Amino acid sequence: MRTDERQRRAPLVAAMRAYREDGALAFHTPGHKQGAGAHALLRELVTEAGLQEEVSLMQELDDLHEPTGCIKEAQALAAALCGADAAFFAVNGTTGAIHAMMLAVLSPGDAVLVPRNAHRSVFGALVLADARPICIGPVVDEELGIAHGLSEEAVRRACRQHPEAKALLLVSPTYYGVASDVRAIAEIVHEAGMILLVDEAHGAHFAFSEELPEPAIAAGADLAAQSTHKLLGAMTQASLLLLREGRVERERVESAMRLLTTTSPNYLLLASLDIARLQMAEQGAALLFGAVALARKLRREINAIDGLFCFGEERMGRAGAFALDPLKITVTVTGLGLAGAEAAHILRHAHKIEAELFDARNVLFLLTYADTPESTARLAAALRSLAKSCQKTRGKPSAMACAASARLPAAPPLALGPREAFCRPTAACPREAAVGRVAAETIAFYPPGIPVICTGEVFTEEVCSYIEAMAAAGLKVTGAADVSLRTVRVIEPDLDEEKECGACRTRPPEGRGFR
Repeated sequence: MRTDERQRRAPLVAAMRAYREDGALAFHTPGHKQGAGAHALLRELVTEAGLQEEVSLMQELDDLHEPTGCIKEAQALAAALCGADAAFFAVNGTTGAIHAMMLAVLSPGDAVLVPRNAHRSVFGALVLADARPICIGPVVDEELGIAHGLSEEAVRRACRQHPEAKALLLVSPTYYGVASDVRAIAEIVHEAGMILLVDEAHGAHFAFSEELPEPAIAAGADLAAQSTHKLLGAMTQASLLLLREGRVERERVESAMRLLTTTSPNYLLLASLDIARLQMAEQGAALLFGAVALARKLRREINAIDGLFCFGEERMGRAGAFALDPLKITVTVTGLGLAGAEAAHILRHAHKIEAELFDARNVLFLLTYADTPESTARLAAALRSLAKSCQKTRGKPSAMACAASARLPAAPPLALGPREAFCRPTAACPREAAVGRVAAETIAFYPPGIPVICTGEVFTEEVCSYIEAMAAAGLKVTGAADVSLRTVRVIEPDLDEEKECGACRTRPPEGRGFR
């Protein structure tokens, strides 16, 4: 891939360096005054140059809300390299980019098609936009216990049944690196007169290697939110929102970004986006080629270990699982008699290997361009040692592994829209008494942050049983006010709503359900 000579610049970084070298005396924020007042601990975290360039809003440093100079140029370079018509720097993570993406497209009352395995940030966007979700069930691999993407048939059926929907929000790739057929889905969605939004948090590197799935913007997405910090070189919290013009107005996206972005963006985060783009422009293809080769070798080595399994491209090319990012190494550990939490704990404390996530049956490891033969060899050795230590327990699943075998429940019924539910009074309710109540919180086990129940949905027996099982399996709960899950937050009933069983149980509101 030939690199445009302009891509060899880092205009935002150059402007920050020029300001530092100009030597102006600082009578402006931040309070540490370019490091002069920084505590010794902060000096250990950030270099002297970094502290001196941790400034903002000077004329030559441009304005993220109204870019006309170096930020405008840096965003334009990112858009060009990623094949988009526009790129917007996000300093509130991909959560912020997803919120802006959905707010730019949706108006109060609009319906939007949403996969059930959407990240919880999507449900926050629904509250902000006051939009109505219509859930689509993803394809589930029952053997692995993993939800993949959406099938084309499910999308086609949803578009046919809900022509009023304004857009489809697609998660591709999933946390496990499984990509949907974005190109085919884009054609279906656009033919139905809808907009395609893609949560591409885990696919920011796709544009820089032909050995990876096709990037969403190239495949026809109208907007795509990417975590530039996840598998590329930006700092944590630095993300991109990419736009393909035609169905979405650029001005609308700009307004949403301004609304949701701090007026004091951290320039070190912004600079890291500029540098990550520069690195991919200069070396992206070569770096990712090496990372993919390491990943494929590691996958073969893992599959040679008795009791472990790492799925690969042999399970792709089917509904909801069109292509795989080989840099996502998902290791199924149930063959060792372990739950994912147990395997991850052993690897962390006995072998000093920290995984990206664990779920009920699997442990996920991320490889990036920063990995080396030495780092992957160490991981392979740790997995061999783990398997060897479990020889006596194979075929005898632990209590935690048994609990982890619970199946993900069906999406519970929606009684209140996300915005209305968010604004209603709430109360704590014992978990065992929650069946029939309307949730006032979104409960997910993180990672990967897929909600079991969302604000506004009704607790079912199936959902409550699953929550209990996942807690027993050692998965970390997020979104719940009471992380022990002995109580859950529920919507308090209106005074005229019929009550059952005293102060706690009520019937869910009638006549408010959404399909």
